[in-house]
Amino acid sequence: MADELNQTTVTVGDARIPALGCGTWQLRGALCAEIVAEALRLGFRHIDTAQGYGNEAAVGEGIAASGVPREAVFVTTKVMPNLMSDGPLQRSVEDSLTRLRLDRVDLVLLHWPNPGIPLGESVRALADAKRRGLTRHIGVSNFTVANVDEAVRLSPEPIVTNQVEYHPYLDQTKVLAANRRHRLATTAYCPIALGRVAKDPVLAAIGAAHRKSAVQVTLRWLIQHGDVIAIPRTSRPERLRENLGIFDFALSPTEMERISGLRSDRHLVNEPEWVPAWD
Repeated sequence: MADELNQTTVTVGDARIPALGCGTWQLRGALCAEIVAEALRLGFRHIDTAQGYGNEAAVGEGIAASGVPREAVFVTTKVMPNLMSDGPLQRSVEDSLTRLRLDRVDLVLLHWPNPGIPLGESVRALADAKRRGLTRHIGVSNFTVANVDEAVRLSPEPIVTNQVEYHPYLDQTKVLAANRRHRLATTAYCPIALGRVAKDPVLAAIGAAHRKSAVQVTLRWLIQHGDVIAIPRTSRPERLRENLGIFDFALSPTEMERISGLRSDRHLVNEPEWVPAWD
């Protein structure tokens, strides 16, 4: 996958997930399709969307327009919390495939925990979607340690990732430890804290030593964990190339520790009203 860019993958069981993806949250219509198509032309091989983003059709248009073979692209989507019961979940994934113009996706996630629907029912329905051939792999998103423990215990099929907000300012030590205990990858959304890392003096200083930007340093820090996937989102095509420029340098252990030292107990940049009580 984009070997010419020396991209890395995160392996979980039989899933090989490109460590750098193109997020599409808040992108819509023609712009979304343009960003997805250009990202794939430049070398991205992982596209992340969701039913709740309202852009699956535009993402599908971008994938088709890119000219990149379908088998070379890892596509992730997510099921809305209100559709996570048995029956509605599987039908929602079928609807996602129609919008995306795909026979199946590579990964389907439960987007947020829904305490109104038994988690056992949700993961069994998700596993059924996999067994029907609608998706190659399954996972969860925005799950706390207790959520992850329960999902892994109840799921008839392997869960490969937990997608959560993660960036240098947010301490996700407990969630990462739980994911690792269950041998799951962690997928980091809002990986550059909605652009806040760009002006950080510590990240800028580290970047200067490598002739890289603070954003590139942050993305490198994430994927250099070895089991973390980063899915930055941009609405500017020129930023795509910058985001890809993280595979030709490495951070030292000291630099990794300096970046980790920026974290705090409470620094979410995405906190909707239904967010669970984080660990």
